[in-house]
Amino acid sequence: MQREFLGVYYGMKIKKLAPRSPEFPEKLRQIPQPPKELFYLCQDINKIWERPAVAVVGSRKVTPYGRQVTTKLARELASSGIVIVSGLALGVDGLAHEAALEAGGLTVAVMPCGLNRIYPAAHHSLARRILLAGGALISEYPETNEPRDFQFVARNRLVAGLSRGVLITEAAEKSGSLHTANFALEQGKEVFAVPGNITSLNSTGTNNLIKAGAAPVTEASDILDALGLTPSEAPKPELLAANEQEHKILVLLADGISDGETLLKQSQLPTQLFNHTLSMLEISGKVKSLGAGQWGLQ
Repeated sequence: MQREFLGVYYGMKIKKLAPRSPEFPEKLRQIPQPPKELFYLCQDINKIWERPAVAVVGSRKVTPYGRQVTTKLARELASSGIVIVSGLALGVDGLAHEAALEAGGLTVAVMPCGLNRIYPAAHHSLARRILLAGGALISEYPETNEPRDFQFVARNRLVAGLSRGVLITEAAEKSGSLHTANFALEQGKEVFAVPGNITSLNSTGTNNLIKAGAAPVTEASDILDALGLTPSEAPKPELLAANEQEHKILVLLADGISDGETLLKQSQLPTQLFNHTLSMLEISGKVKSLGAGQWGLQ
């Protein structure tokens, strides 16, 4: 699993940043217990750092209501050019990443383990799509580090630290996502929460946050206004795929398919269109020829 994950990215290798590196995000230097180093996978990490980000987190066991509001708000924020930061977990995290991708936006997944492994494994495909869209996978742990209980809590300080504010869309009274809210408060960040049904145990955590002073959110503009952002101030991300044909080929390459004939067959594109699209991908520096009819991501 670990070797396979690294192999499908070809030229996109795991990179390490020390705190003294100019690419190390200043926002993480300022938090209590800053990471000693960062590891990441990304086409261009500076595009991530230069844009405003909002963390979207919440329960793993999400209700239909939580699914609806998470998707709506994360999509609206991403459409406004906001980078969506979350933890790739099941439930709200995964929904937030998905919504950002659907909006054509950038999203960052902060991992509780080394980047040789995707956790949870069910989100392996989602991790690929995040990278294909120009987003990032980030961890403070070396490549081969396995997920441990304390690391899930520790990574939440980075989720908060990378963001201008933290939005909790749905959380029970003892939801782990409340750790992220506490880290945000410790870091002096804004905390936002979506109000829920007062009879629903799944909304107890968010309702309690609002009672404690978190800003209630019913639409994305509540967050943008509180953070002093407007859609025009948040630049739109550049998608890696220029069109549907490029996307089909890039997804197949990310899935480990490198043979040209197999790519043609599985893309289901007409031969002439396939060859033209592959040529444009090579010219634009998105793919590279490996020789003998084999192709890989650049």
